[in-house]
Amino acid sequence: MKLWQKDKTSSKEVEKFTVGKDQEMDMYLAKYDVLGSLAHIAMLESIGLLKPQERKVLAAELKNIYARIAAGEFKVDEGVEDIHSQVELELTRKRGDVGKKIHSGRSRNDQVLVDIKLFLRAEIRNIVAAVESLFNLLQQQSENFKDHLLPGYTHLQLAMPSSFGLWFGAYAESLVDDLICLQAAYRVVNKNPLGSAAGYGSSFPLNRKMTTALLGFEDLNYNVVYAQMGRGKTERIVASALANIAATLAKLSMDACLFLNQNFGFVSFPDELTTGSSIMPHKKNPDVFEIIRGRCNQLQALPNDIALASTNLPSGYHRDMQLLKEKLFPAVQHIQDCLHMTHLMLSNIKVKENILADKKYAFLFSVEEVNKLVLTGIPFRDAYKKVGLDIEQGSFHPATTVQHTHEGSIGNLCLEDIARNMREIIAGFDFEKVDIALTKLLAEG
Repeated sequence: MKLWQKDKTSSKEVEKFTVGKDQEMDMYLAKYDVLGSLAHIAMLESIGLLKPQERKVLAAELKNIYARIAAGEFKVDEGVEDIHSQVELELTRKRGDVGKKIHSGRSRNDQVLVDIKLFLRAEIRNIVAAVESLFNLLQQQSENFKDHLLPGYTHLQLAMPSSFGLWFGAYAESLVDDLICLQAAYRVVNKNPLGSAAGYGSSFPLNRKMTTALLGFEDLNYNVVYAQMGRGKTERIVASALANIAATLAKLSMDACLFLNQNFGFVSFPDELTTGSSIMPHKKNPDVFEIIRGRCNQLQALPNDIALASTNLPSGYHRDMQLLKEKLFPAVQHIQDCLHMTHLMLSNIKVKENILADKKYAFLFSVEEVNKLVLTGIPFRDAYKKVGLDIEQGSFHPATTVQHTHEGSIGNLCLEDIARNMREIIAGFDFEKVDIALTKLLAEG
């Protein structure tokens, strides 16, 4: 069953090739297609294209479909092209001609646009919750281990003293900036394209601001051509925001793999969170972090994948856009899985104490000794030279304590300031407005 079919059918080869994985991908969109339809029929009634009783009947059936989707009892039938066709087919089977009225004033083009935006809006909310949970853990671990020193590196060579407080806290603050980018993506997602139809509007007197309010969108995509041009652009912007989070997790995972290595030996994990070797009985491998690193590197390539699929296309809808679902939809679950597993691992991390007591880390304190001389009045360059000569002559015997007090340093982690930044960003998403709108829509139909 195809919404566009008249008296001719496509060849089986063409149908199989063009549909591809769309039926599978459309299950991500199923409940959002129903929400969009509930808002659309309410609007159709308001402009006289549906009678109140017709809308009531359609709303009841749509809510039944929504309940089946939530219970995992709904699917796109064999031979039905997509989720939009399946929903309309079921309405028509049960309610006859009134089911055929639901498509007035819209196209599958703006249906899929609104479905994707509703889906991405919901998934961004899930990602924000996962990021916030990991952020809180990193902040807590930063406080827990603020006095545990470890080597800092530049060029992967010993540089200066660091601490686990700094290390955990650095990734917490990285997530703050990542959520700023995700919030920007959310603002793009949270605009209503419904009513743009095939991309050129409709001769029906549609009330697009009504559907915007019913679906809890912040605003409209006003220009109907631009609403269609947003396909591909929206996905790329969201993918870029996911890639930022992925970059943070990938770098953290690489650090964890190094720190677990016996030549570092800074951290350990319970046996049940590591894996072994089929021939080497001593092995404890950081497979979780390696998979997170690999998956997150794939996610960092996602914006480019989407860009290449949509680059240099003219305005208007093109079937190329269908392929973006296969890239982006699984990615939103992958980033949540990586956030969850990172949280699990870091909840169970064990940090080695007194790491810097080992003499091989003595040179880490060279800058500390230079600064002590500067504080006595010796010019910095002369102090630098003196400490350098002491190192070369084997007479360098530093104190192994640090006294850093400025903002963001070992002794002043500014955890509350970073937490305040995160709270302000999360408050800016305004998820409550969406909850209120969708609860009302499902209650009233």
